[in-house]
Amino acid sequence: MIVTLTFSPAIDYVVDLDHLEKGAINRSRGEHCMPGGKGINVSIVLANLGRKSIATGFLGGFTGDYIEGELRKRGIESGFVQVDGNTRINVKLRGEEETAINGQGPHITEKQIEELIVFLEKLTKEDLLVISGTVPSSLPSDIYEKILARIEDRHVQLIVDATGDILLNTLKYRPLLVKPNQEELEEMFHTVIHDEEELIENAKKLLDLGASNVIVSLGGDGALLVGKGIAPLHLKAPKGKVVNTVGAGDSLVAGFIDEYVSSGNIAKAFRQGIATGSASAFSEGLATREEVEALLNTME
Repeated sequence: MIVTLTFSPAIDYVVDLDHLEKGAINRSRGEHCMPGGKGINVSIVLANLGRKSIATGFLGGFTGDYIEGELRKRGIESGFVQVDGNTRINVKLRGEEETAINGQGPHITEKQIEELIVFLEKLTKEDLLVISGTVPSSLPSDIYEKILARIEDRHVQLIVDATGDILLNTLKYRPLLVKPNQEELEEMFHTVIHDEEELIENAKKLLDLGASNVIVSLGGDGALLVGKGIAPLHLKAPKGKVVNTVGAGDSLVAGFIDEYVSSGNIAKAFRQGIATGSASAFSEGLATREEVEALLNTME
C-alpha cells in the first residue's frame, strides 16, 4: 500500500480577481475550494492515475470533514488522526499577481502524535510511505526523525520530499527517493552550482549519506536523476504553457511512484514523473492519466 503523510493539511480557497484594491470591497470573478497539502496532492494525482493510496496526517473540525469527503469522492482512503480545532484554510487571491494567506492550523497533542506513529508502525516492507513538507509550529521540529526511527525496523520504502536539515537528517533511514531542487541542494552543501557536473557531484553526496535515488528538479530545464548503480540521467521537461506550478513537484513524485510500483524501473519512473509534474504545471488542476500519456508521447 502507498501511504502519504501530510502534517498540516488545508483547504485551499482560491479567489480570482481582476484587480485587488486594499481597504475596499473587492468582487471576485470566480472562486473554488480544494483539499491541499503536499501528501494530499500526491494521493490525488495517484488517484487520477488509477492508483490507490491511504492519506494520513492530522485533521479536525468542519474543514477536516470537507477534506475527508473530497478525498473519499476520489477513492482515497483516510487514515487521519482527528484533532481538536479546525484544519486550516489557505486563501489564495489571484489578480495581477498572486497573494496567499496561510492559516495557522490546530494544536496537536503528544497523544495525537503517538496515535499517528502507532498507525504508521503497522506498515511493512511491502508498503511505501511518502513523507513531505515543512514542519508546522504545532509539531516538534524533529518529527520526521521521531517517526522514521520508530518504523525503521519495518523496512518501509520511503520517499522524502523536504529541505535543509530535515532532509539531511532522514538520509540515515535510507530513503528510496529524495527530491530537492538545485537551490535547496546549494543551501544544504553551502555552495554555488555552476554546471551539470557540479550538480551531479552534489547530488551524489546525498547518495553517500544514505539515499538510493535523488531527483533534482530544475524547473523548465526538467530534472536530473542520480541513483545508485545507474548512470546520471537528465531529462528535459515537455514543452507547454505553464499555468500553475502549485502541486507540480508533488505530481512528479506521484508519477514516479505509479510507474515504479508497476515496473520497478527507476529510469521509467523518473520519465513518468517528469511528464506528470509537467501535466499539472500546464493545467489549472492536478495531472490526469490522459494528460500524462499525451506528454509522454512527446518526450524523447
